[in-house]
Amino acid sequence: MSTFSILLALSITILLHLAQCRITDERTDINLVELELDQKAMKQKLSRFLVYWHDIPSGNAPSSIAIVKPVTKTGFGQVNMIDNLLTLGPELSSKTVGKAQGFYGFASQEELGLLMAMNFFFTTGKYNGSSITILGRNAVFDHVREMPVIGGSGLFRWARGYVQARTHDLDLKSGVASVEYTIYVMHY
Repeated sequence: MSTFSILLALSITILLHLAQCRITDERTDINLVELELDQKAMKQKLSRFLVYWHDIPSGNAPSSIAIVKPVTKTGFGQVNMIDNLLTLGPELSSKTVGKAQGFYGFASQEELGLLMAMNFFFTTGKYNGSSITILGRNAVFDHVREMPVIGGSGLFRWARGYVQARTHDLDLKSGVASVEYTIYVMHY
């Protein structure tokens, strides 16, 4: 087991036992925590998912709206709040498995480079109610973009990993986009 894995397991155990095992050291009035590390219960899993993210910033029912308008013609500074569908296939009519909720901002003055902060919230199957948090740079016109998974909730507590985004379809006039996300996530 790597040093990182041991430290991560120890951190998890500390947090889990913090509310249960508090004792006060009379000499220093510092709360101490007794630890029991169960390494068998702390098995990491690697999960891989493929979902399609649908951004619809126009029309009668947009899933993405500008909450901060750009101050330049390049779009730099615009921020969009999103509540985008996640589906199993590239078509919007494919089976919905969750939502991408968060925002993206146009963070580059030279290219279409976004800062993305979003939760992939799953609504079906084994991971129903769990989420994965993604935060990173997305250079939209690059063939493959990689962004880090920085955490999660539910069955994805303590998640870490990365996503690879590939544009499946983009209408430059309307801004409607379908993006394939391959998610690689380590979790307990």
